[in-house]
Order: sequence, then structure tokens, then C-alpha cells
Amino acid sequence: MPARSGAASQNGNGRNERGTFGLTPEGLRELRALKTPARIQKFIDGLTYQYANTAWSPQRVLRERKGHCLEGALLAATALRVNGHPPLVMDLEAVHDDDHVVALYRERGLWGSVAKSNFAGLRFRAPVYRTLRELALSYFEHYYNLRGERTLRSYSGAVNLARLDGKGWMTSEADVWCVPELLIAARHYPLFPHRIAGTLPRLDRRSFEAGMHGWTKH
Repeated sequence: MPARSGAASQNGNGRNERGTFGLTPEGLRELRALKTPARIQKFIDGLTYQYANTAWSPQRVLRERKGHCLEGALLAATALRVNGHPPLVMDLEAVHDDDHVVALYRERGLWGSVAKSNFAGLRFRAPVYRTLRELALSYFEHYYNLRGERTLRSYSGAVNLARLDGKGWMTSEADVWCVPELLIAARHYPLFPHRIAGTLPRLDRRSFEAGMHGWTKH
């Protein structure tokens, strides 16, 4: 997640009077066609990964056809929203590494996620997790830096982006820094006791290389 440089319904699915959320007709049609989380993930994977200190809105990402993990998660949350889900995201907090943001969805009471990442193991999760902690832990072994250190430490609760509808997070032409601010302020929960961190072994070479599939240097 980049560092900053510079009225919804109760369940978060509230639309404006035309049911568009302020999106362009073309953008709305494109997102409505992504009717399953798996289709949304495939679309997110097709976007060029950009290394930039930006916080583009989903509408701008649709136009530019590129984005990083935060922007991919926002676009996924928007696609989920126009297809009937609340726009939920979760922040994964790391040390000696970047944070990661995933869009959340729930089916039959179980959690899954959609995400944009340069690392193969930090993307889609099928809805098989009973709690957000279980879902966050599924990313642990795949979350490492270029020194092979396992870096994931905590996760946030589900953050409903409908809280930011008044700030135009879905359609703004300006960077929507209100989103990372909300995520930083959200309560985070440790995945394990702090004393355990110093005992974690580095990732083995085979696992490291497998997770780097598709990674591009910036």
C-alpha cells in the first residue's frame, strides 16, 4: 500500500438515484460483466502492475488499465459492489515490507478475497475461510521480502468503503488518499506473539522462486 504524499445504505450497497455509483456507463457495464470473484480476479490480473506512490480511484484504473495492490483492491471492491456485495477490504500489515490490501467477499458464511500483486501467492482466495484471521493466515507463507524474510504480522478487520462514498472514492480524478488513511486507522490484530517473529526462518529457495513467478523489477 502506498504511503501518502500529499450516503450509503446500511449494508454498504447504496446506489445513487440512477444505480450507477457515479461510474461511467462503459465502466459500469464492464464491471457488471464480472459476475463472479474469479472473473474479477482474472480481470485484475490483466492490469499492468504499476510502481507508483498513487491512490487512483477505480474509475481511473479502468481508464488507465494499470494499478498497484491498493488500486487493484479498490477496483475489485467496486466490481463486487456493482454485483451485489458490500465494498469490503482488509489491510495486511508487514514489517520490512509493503502492506497489502485485499478485497473481501463472503459466500455461504465463508470469506474469500481478490487482490492485485506481483507475487503469485498474494492474490485470489476461494471462499473457504471461517474467519478473517484464517484468511489472513493463508497469506503468511507467501508474504516475504526480497531477502526471503517472512514479513506479515497483522491484519485489519473488514473495512467498508461505503463510509467514504461522500469523498468519491470510486470515481475521483484526484488520488483517493482517504482510503489508505482509513485503513491505517482501522484496528489491526496480530497474527502471532511478537516474540515469535525473531525465530521465524527465512524462506527456502524453491518456495521463494515459486512465489516470484510473474514478478517484475521496478
